[in-house]
Amino acid sequence: MTYKINKMKKILPGIVAILILLIAVTSSCTNNLQKEERPQQLEPAVPESVGFSSERLACIDSVVNDYINRECFPGAVALIARHGRIVYHKSFGMRDPAIQDAMQPDDIFRIASMTKALTSVAVMMLYEEGHFLLDDPVSKYIPEFKKPQVLIKLNPDTTYIARPAVREITIRHLLTHTSGIGYPFIHSEIRPLYEKHGIPDGFVITDAILKNAIPALGTLPLLHDPGERYTYGLNTDVLGYFVEVISGQSFDDFLKERLFIPLGMEDACFYLPDEKADRLVPVYASNDQGFEPSDEPLYNYPFTGGKSYFSGGAGISCTILDYARFMQMMVNEGSYNGHQVLGRKTIDLMTMNQVGNLYGDGGFGLGFGLVTDGNKHQILSSVGNYSWGGYFSTTFWMDPQEDLIALFYTQMFPMYYGEIHNKFQVLTYQALIGE
Repeated sequence: MTYKINKMKKILPGIVAILILLIAVTSSCTNNLQKEERPQQLEPAVPESVGFSSERLACIDSVVNDYINRECFPGAVALIARHGRIVYHKSFGMRDPAIQDAMQPDDIFRIASMTKALTSVAVMMLYEEGHFLLDDPVSKYIPEFKKPQVLIKLNPDTTYIARPAVREITIRHLLTHTSGIGYPFIHSEIRPLYEKHGIPDGFVITDAILKNAIPALGTLPLLHDPGERYTYGLNTDVLGYFVEVISGQSFDDFLKERLFIPLGMEDACFYLPDEKADRLVPVYASNDQGFEPSDEPLYNYPFTGGKSYFSGGAGISCTILDYARFMQMMVNEGSYNGHQVLGRKTIDLMTMNQVGNLYGDGGFGLGFGLVTDGNKHQILSSVGNYSWGGYFSTTFWMDPQEDLIALFYTQMFPMYYGEIHNKFQVLTYQALIGE
């Protein structure tokens, strides 16, 4: 008996090692199988083929229609895909209730700050080519950002008192919104100064250009020292101009040639051609009775004005499927439509927390808000999700763990965030029942 026990002690570690190896191989084969089976382009599929329940997905229909019936917003488009297969792509309500124009799945939306993710990827494409390092000072490429100052007081005549910043702004600061650059429409203390120097918020119907606006911005004081805290601002507009400086192309051309055309984002653009203007969803505004057409002329920016300011932080319009193609590239570890846009390690870096505790309980990467261990229990989700949204009530998230992407578009301002976007996320995950 003692002999058998001693023999088992000798062979047990080997058995355990074999079991661990078998589990690892099985897991690897499963992951490889998923990658091999994933199509190179998004394509429709029966939900059950990729672990979704058709019956449970139908809950989305009833909830969204209820919001529309209660006149919370006039219409919406939603899309969900897993393992590269679209399981849900529907439109609801009206594109324009004033003329009883039904919303279509291929309608074009102003995605506003969802542009930031596109710009961040453009920057990281140039990073991969060895043009710069993330902790390089911006002034190395845009000299006007040399010797930044921090605002102490802005006088009524727009003169100001400032002190030298303790450090320069880096590319990483811009990607993480920790540079100290603000948004005039958010930070009222800088608005008169920005307006005086012709610094746009991002939605532009004038003949402004990045080459004039961004160097002018570089001479203005910051709200705080770079790296000190998270402040949402014109950081990504600066990055759009940075791409122009590094690449020698207009930012518009760079995105078309390096991102939109390779990924098949056929309707993505800064300014719509005339033949597509009727597909642009009008902006509606909330009121006490529900909603009404917005009379803000600035929201005509995709098809009027100088069409010359390529805002990396807010300027793109596109369909929901256009943006889904971009997202699928990200969860495909940088590959889509036969093009390797980014390396997988670059995407790993972009989706790691870069700001410590400066972004509340969650995290912020290089262009995305993150689900981390600190905020993972707030809503149905996965640790490692990354996401963002836009000024006119568009939103997206990507879940690498589940190989899942999801988007929900409305076109409202004031922003209609909160309930419906959170409910859409809950309704998506509750319908996920298999591998």
